[in-house]
Amino acid sequence: MTRMTFNTATTLDGFLADEHDSLEWLFVQEHDDSGPFGFEEFMAGIGAIAMGATTYEWIVDHLTRTGEAWSYTQPAWVFTHRELTPIGDGIRFTSAPVKEVYDEMVAAAAGKDLWMVGGGGLAADFAAEGLLDEVVVSIAPVFLGAGRPLFTAPFDLRLKEFDRNGAFLCARYEVVGPR
Repeated sequence: MTRMTFNTATTLDGFLADEHDSLEWLFVQEHDDSGPFGFEEFMAGIGAIAMGATTYEWIVDHLTRTGEAWSYTQPAWVFTHRELTPIGDGIRFTSAPVKEVYDEMVAAAAGKDLWMVGGGGLAADFAAEGLLDEVVVSIAPVFLGAGRPLFTAPFDLRLKEFDRNGAFLCARYEVVGPR
């Protein structure tokens, strides 16, 4: 059965990005992609991804600045009401509600899981429809004081497991339901 996971990193004060939508705070943290809660193992089980427009625009800006290419081979849905340009193969833009797109994502995933990349508002939209199964969060030893929140709706979670990966405290939570 295909599951949807919001796998992300956050600061200790619960922000995904700073007030300028930057994730630069994330890239200075020590971590091991093949260690506990590692990205390599996680991505091996992912068949399709979803992200919001702000996340997509940050990725585009980051790739442009670094000269890197779009690295995802999975089909990607970007939820937006803006006109955006695809920078890689398999990118689909949609303004449809998440419930209307979910089955298409599951079909494209071909038996693998879905990754809810970000942001917190879109993850909350999936959760509100009962479509978000788990939240995997890597908590960095950083305070930003302001920025984009990890999640934008009141939800209860149940801790399933935790570990350490470099500077991060990593935890897997089952989504229980709205508070």
